[in-house]
Amino acid sequence: MKYVEPVRGALETPLLGGDVTDGVVRVGDTVRRPTNEQSDAVHAYLAHLERAGFDAAPRFLGMDARGREVLTYIEGEMAGRPLHSWAAGEGFLVAIARMQRRLHDCSANFALPHGAKWRAPETIEGVPPPYDVADVVGHNDITPENLICVNGKPVGIVDFDLAGPTTRLLDVIMTLVYWAPLADPADRDPMLRDVDAGRRIRSFADAYGLDAHDRERLLERALRRCMRAWHTMRLRAERDGGGWALMWAQGVGDKIRRSERWLVREREALELALRS
Repeated sequence: MKYVEPVRGALETPLLGGDVTDGVVRVGDTVRRPTNEQSDAVHAYLAHLERAGFDAAPRFLGMDARGREVLTYIEGEMAGRPLHSWAAGEGFLVAIARMQRRLHDCSANFALPHGAKWRAPETIEGVPPPYDVADVVGHNDITPENLICVNGKPVGIVDFDLAGPTTRLLDVIMTLVYWAPLADPADRDPMLRDVDAGRRIRSFADAYGLDAHDRERLLERALRRCMRAWHTMRLRAERDGGGWALMWAQGVGDKIRRSERWLVREREALELALRS
């Protein structure tokens, strides 16, 4: 679908903050992004979310003359890194959980159109797959940089480059990595360094409506995610370079290992908090 420019020669403003996608710019009330191997799938997914009434994702408008995808620009500000103080409260956490639940509910019956495909999970010898059977299409990367907020409340999720089949539980865990956070205090955002992660996991699970079966598996799957994340990040750094290599050079692998050790140490207390 070709996008018809309403104004020729409009100013392009770089949008910074992402880790692995370069060349993202704002043009008027649109965002232009380079495509990748699963762009057709993402475009169909965004169209599905629009039809389903999910109003917190950008709309796909077509392709511009330079072959870039054109998306609606969501007005607001990023939750930020370092995190804004208003984004560290439990009310904000609850709002994220409810938004993610709406996203999952709207995504559950999405089917890819003919010819579109999702990026297959990396196959790594000796490392279990990310999930057994997918039950939803998730965003997979609800970081502070990917949440757009107005008046201290999250109103939009952007950057669907890592979207794809997953499970509700795994996508929740991916969000909790940043927002509980499931991380060693030494590696947390300053605003979340001293928070009660167990309490925040419980608040998120309650607001999302996570069932008892998933609550029982959450910490075990979080540990499995850590192991896989370390191997996946190393693989992509070595193979793909770019932002992946930069993150690896900056010590993301060490952070993942510290998170894993922290989860092992705190597992019993976190599970108790989740059940209490």
